[in-house]
Amino acid sequence: MSPRAGYTAAQVRAAEKPLLDAGVPLMRHAAAALAAELRDLVPRRMLVLVGAGDNGGDALFAAAELAAEGVRVDLVPTASRHHAEGAAAALAAGAHWVGERGVGEHPVDAADAARLAAEADVVLDGILGTGTAGSPALRGAARDIVAAILPVLDQPQRPRVVAVDIPSGIGPDDGAVPDPTVLPADLTVTFGAVKAGLLIEPGSRYAGHVVLVDLGLGPHLAGDPVVIEE
Repeated sequence: MSPRAGYTAAQVRAAEKPLLDAGVPLMRHAAAALAAELRDLVPRRMLVLVGAGDNGGDALFAAAELAAEGVRVDLVPTASRHHAEGAAAALAAGAHWVGERGVGEHPVDAADAARLAAEADVVLDGILGTGTAGSPALRGAARDIVAAILPVLDQPQRPRVVAVDIPSGIGPDDGAVPDPTVLPADLTVTFGAVKAGLLIEPGSRYAGHVVLVDLGLGPHLAGDPVVIEE
């Protein structure tokens, strides 16, 4: 058995800080690497589930690159706010919001999101990342949308699911899955360091193939990693 090492969200955030303080554009680097992985899947149409935080920002910047190359990109908001710069980049590149965006409301019907997922080649899960406080379980509109998309993944012709950093709804540190309403990823593109929750059951069952994007955090990762024997 070979060991694999994972890190907690706090360890990763601490390692990112000196680079961010130095002005290193980590989000742009992460998004460019994510776009490269998506490009390898050769999608013609992509559905992006956009969360409120940096996870959604990573997804939006990556979506901008694909949209600029001619991929049809549908953006589904799962919260009443979003990463403004990432959204502007995606829209300028040709992506579009599904429904009418409204602050404090969620205009996208879950059934519409499921229909778009069935028509897509790739569903990009950018709802929640490692910044989730408390329980990682999806709530509200995000949960409704994921619940509606899950049956689509049981069909013979189904989209591939790519998770941004971690599949939304699993604990980044302990792999906890308090609610099974989680999109199982075919591919998880994780940034900086492998999150421990991607290696620990039951979260590991949702991660699919994990690709690590090196952001140069290695020298700044402090503390012992979580080591998993496999």
